[in-house]
Amino acid sequence: MATIKRFEDLECWQEARRFVQLVYQLSKKDRFSRDYRLVSQITDSAVSSMANIAEGFHRKSNKDFMKFLDYSRASIAETVSHSYIALDQHYITEEELELVKERADVVWKKVNNFITYLNKDVKRTNRNK
Repeated sequence: MATIKRFEDLECWQEARRFVQLVYQLSKKDRFSRDYRLVSQITDSAVSSMANIAEGFHRKSNKDFMKFLDYSRASIAETVSHSYIALDQHYITEEELELVKERADVVWKKVNNFITYLNKDVKRTNRNK
């Protein structure tokens, strides 16, 4: 794997950005946009999924980075959970919920794959000490 110098080059961050864009798009719908608390919660958790990847990238070690990637996964799950509330309140449709879940799965898989890669690197580094 080539050395990545900027968090913006990470595929998982790029996918998280697309996830955030979708969540914001949906939260701007008429009835949904007036539920200020839910909009705040769902957008905060979506943004957190993206921000934790960026923050972790700038940590001192891959072990620390993996911790932030795990936080990112938790934020993705939180956003999907909030999306079910939006569905139950008839702010979004079943199809829109499926879009959120599909986009969440893409981010989740990219983050998981990156954690696996970093974990192998951590183990390799520990063996070589």
